[in-house]
Amino acid sequence: MLITSGRVLVDSGTYLEDGAVLLKGESIAAVGPRKEIEERAGANVPRFEFSGTVLPGLIDAHVHLAFDGGPDPVSTLQASTDDDLFEDMRRRGEQLLHSGVTTVRDLGDRGGLALRLATEINDRRTPGPRIVAAGTPATTVGGHCHFLGGEVSGETEIRELVRRNLAAGAGVIKAMVTGGGLTKDGPKSHQSQFTAEELAALVDEAHKAGVPVAAHAHGADGIAAAVAAGVDTVEHCTWMSSDGLDFRPDVVQEIITGGITVCPAVSPHWQLLPRFFGEERANAMFDLVRQMADAGVRLIAGTDAGVQRAGFDGLVQALSFYSQLGLPNAAIIDMATLQAAAALGLGQITGKVASGYRADLLLVDGDPLADLSALGGVRAVFASGLRHEPNGTEQ
Repeated sequence: MLITSGRVLVDSGTYLEDGAVLLKGESIAAVGPRKEIEERAGANVPRFEFSGTVLPGLIDAHVHLAFDGGPDPVSTLQASTDDDLFEDMRRRGEQLLHSGVTTVRDLGDRGGLALRLATEINDRRTPGPRIVAAGTPATTVGGHCHFLGGEVSGETEIRELVRRNLAAGAGVIKAMVTGGGLTKDGPKSHQSQFTAEELAALVDEAHKAGVPVAAHAHGADGIAAAVAAGVDTVEHCTWMSSDGLDFRPDVVQEIITGGITVCPAVSPHWQLLPRFFGEERANAMFDLVRQMADAGVRLIAGTDAGVQRAGFDGLVQALSFYSQLGLPNAAIIDMATLQAAAALGLGQITGKVASGYRADLLLVDGDPLADLSALGGVRAVFASGLRHEPNGTEQ
């Protein structure tokens, strides 16, 4: 397949004008000026010609395919059989794909269903984005998301859970370091759940297998503990305390020097947050993300798709949050492509339009460096070389 377009995003903030991308199987064979790549392709190669922009497929680094994004995703999950839930997860994966997302990191499901779906997609039996799945997230007894089956107590049980997830094919290990709002009967979001020794055991067991650790952490104490334990990404990172917010510049510096990435997991409907938290507190929370960005923390894009009010087609809406903070469009696109791929351990595989990378591409009509909302004008999506279009057709 030869794709020709008005512009190709070949590096951070850099377009190749009047460019072309040649695909061979699942990979990108060549990228360059249109005439040069046309000559290389020859006359008999199928073509996709349009005047818009080719850029890397988007990456949503924080989703939960097992949740439905409705007003009470936990009750819906608990009322679903595994068979019904798996069919719903298939549809959610396809919805992500048609919105331009070619890779996701699923950070907690039930019964390893996201791992099963990842296999189906990799085998091309089901259309969807590549899934880097955590399997069952580790939590304390009665802790955040305990209903997913990952309750553990003590270092031995923690190591055993990590090993089970790894044996099932997990590409990341998820630790519920603090409580969360989704679990109404569990610890508060600011409250820590594990001891320092337990977190160290979890990280050690994952890292021995070469697998990264993602830490759900809202509370400032939990963030500090996760960073001290050597996790690879901090999810949410909202700096909550029992009486408000507790931003810690010293911990931020440890995040930076430790090479830890932060995924704020911003909801597509982030503009509604003042309604739930109050205008003053919501703006203070927004400002903490800006402060982390200004300090040099590496941020990646994620939506927490599946939790309340977070559907599976909202990544572009979520990215508008970072525009509101004043980040340039080029940096925001990097957060959902280059930077996210690196954080997921896929930096040499996807996230870039370059020869040898997987053919994960998003084709949009407009110019997203000039107008970020152009990312929503999807003409086609290529995932591992297969073409999918918003009307559901694929080739």
